Amino acid sequence: MTAEDTAPGKSAPGKSARPKRSLLGRIVVATPLVVFAGLAGLFLFRLYAGDPSVVPSALIGREVPQFSLPALDGLVENGAPVPGFSTDDLKGKGVTVVNVWASWCVPCREEHPFIEALGKDDRFRVFGLNYKDGADNARRFLGRYGNPFDAVGADENGRVGIDWGVYGVPETFVVDNDGRIVFKHVGPLNARSLAERLMPEIEKVLPPKPSS
Repeated sequence: MTAEDTAPGKSAPGKSARPKRSLLGRIVVATPLVVFAGLAGLFLFRLYAGDPSVVPSALIGREVPQFSLPALDGLVENGAPVPGFSTDDLKGKGVTVVNVWASWCVPCREEHPFIEALGKDDRFRVFGLNYKDGADNARRFLGRYGNPFDAVGADENGRVGIDWGVYGVPETFVVDNDGRIVFKHVGPLNARSLAERLMPEIEKVLPPKPSS
């Protein structure tokens, strides 16, 4: 081995030179990992923070969209056909709770007793938006579990649900006397969410009790 071979800056025989990674290179490599970690942290924060049943909606505080839903074919209550409903039925006629449901929706069965409880309160109306369902199946569902609705609109293609910003079923909206959507609950109602979330929102927009 000559002096030239062992001079500073020369690599040993049989070993390739290994260039040092620049600071810029390290940053380029690390950036995607940092971004991924940040997004993962944000996702976990949003997942576990707050109440997942309360989903922000662009329609809160706005009037209900323009729509018209036909009655659920063949649905009869006390010998009279149960009507469908439209935008005009939600304006100037008191507070209305609109429940989005379907016969194929398992959580809808779980929450149905609480919808029935709402239907017994004569201070407001309860309307059902039957979402992407068949009339026969929807009638069987109400025949088995009971019909708490003052009106049932059939949204067979889901178009009206899209206009309402429906994420899935069940969902429940509170509409005030002026036809504005004031509250939205995502997922099945239970005793706690009914008592602590939905009813307080309904009572906020009910007319005041007459003084004695």
